[in-house]
Amino acid sequence: MFLSISTTYKPATDLGYLLHKNPARYHQTPLGFGIAHMFYSEASESCCTFNLVLDVDPVALVRGSGKGDSGLLDQYVNDRPYAASSFLSVAMAKTLRTALGGRSNERQELAETSIPLEAVVTPLPVRGDPALIAELFEPLGYRIETETIPLDPAYPDWGDSPYVTLRLSATCRLVDLLNHLYVLIPVLDLKKHYYIDSEEIEKLLAKGGDWLRTHPARERIVRRYLKRRRSLANDALVRLAEADEQAADQEEEAAPGGDDAAPVTDDDGIAEPRKDAAEDALERPLRLHELRLNRVTEVLKASGVRRVLDLGCGSGKLLKRLMFERQFIEIVGVDVGVRDLEMAAERLKLERLPERQRSRIKLLQGALTYRDDRLAGYDAAALVEVIEHIDPERLPSVERVVFECAAPEFVVLTTPNRDYNALFEKMAEGQLRHADHRFEWTRAEFQAWVDSVTARFAYNAQIEPLGKVDAVHGAPSQMAIFKRRAS
Repeated sequence: MFLSISTTYKPATDLGYLLHKNPARYHQTPLGFGIAHMFYSEASESCCTFNLVLDVDPVALVRGSGKGDSGLLDQYVNDRPYAASSFLSVAMAKTLRTALGGRSNERQELAETSIPLEAVVTPLPVRGDPALIAELFEPLGYRIETETIPLDPAYPDWGDSPYVTLRLSATCRLVDLLNHLYVLIPVLDLKKHYYIDSEEIEKLLAKGGDWLRTHPARERIVRRYLKRRRSLANDALVRLAEADEQAADQEEEAAPGGDDAAPVTDDDGIAEPRKDAAEDALERPLRLHELRLNRVTEVLKASGVRRVLDLGCGSGKLLKRLMFERQFIEIVGVDVGVRDLEMAAERLKLERLPERQRSRIKLLQGALTYRDDRLAGYDAAALVEVIEHIDPERLPSVERVVFECAAPEFVVLTTPNRDYNALFEKMAEGQLRHADHRFEWTRAEFQAWVDSVTARFAYNAQIEPLGKVDAVHGAPSQMAIFKRRAS
């Protein structure tokens, strides 16, 4: 199966920076079901063409067959190794991951710019409805050309096959083109080479973004992408409908930042909740969330602890960092949201981990406002951007749960610095960074809270800034490190 992407943007060879593939080199990536070959058939200032040829090994395909197979004969007599399908989408995700995320180390501004692009996919199955191609791609702004492939050129009387060569052209961002292809190639094929479960919903929503939410054929796309699994499709459609309502609410409120409320996809391809997008848009230029997570990980490592709680773990970003550190023999993520815990399990790929790795990690549903004996006995607890989501009248309950009942030796806690909000151009005076924040503390207020905790519980604490420190407003975030006093 074959995919090519061309541009006439000048200099056209900048396509290599967007794809993270040097035009002067041949690239090869082994996959579980074959090999992805990548090369440029043209690389000049005026035109550059990147090619991805996926060579599927039919024998490896049968060896790796799983729950989705329909029978022994079907394993050998089918078009899976040869026709563009979910195999091609998986190959794109493995080989073009950075481009699929819309990132470019050297040309980020270009990655966010619409440029002339053309894509060719062949042989592409179109099962069930030849008009489906236009229904899917025309609303996205593409010019479409298709060429039907005959069953056998030597026998024209046999007629046409269900396969076409598809050519798409548009002036758009490369990330949009890649995500459209990633989702819509399996939709046209109506088959997938692996078992479909709830993880597919997260992939669909992550790659679909706003374009799927507003697409006139979104229900058909969702149902075909999920192989007409009714329960999964209904769940995905409900979540898209919820996104519609949130978008409408945000438009009515006319909050500063406008497009900042759009869904965000992180480096793992996990779709973050829409309500987090405004805060993410403010802080992303500072790389603040990554800085927090890295610093908290460093503090936990330096403390020598072995068994760690991540309280309010969300979608599992800190858990993933801790998982790669052998020092931590037990890692527990706690969150009140079932959806967040499902996203954390997906990020950590818990079902695919070897048992030895899997046994180190536990996910628990629980609220920090109620005593929970499951949290006792751990060496350390982290609360990364959690405290400000709690109603002020409930803070005393959280303090007792963490510092009195769980009482780990170390507690590492981060929270925004409200003083710094004055430096965010898109924030109105008095506005909070996140729609769900109940408060945001100034540096003085945070110091006062830390002092009150250490006065009432058996802990000492130190505070440090997180991020570049402004002479007047301080750092964008702040962290307290609590250590239990010796009895």
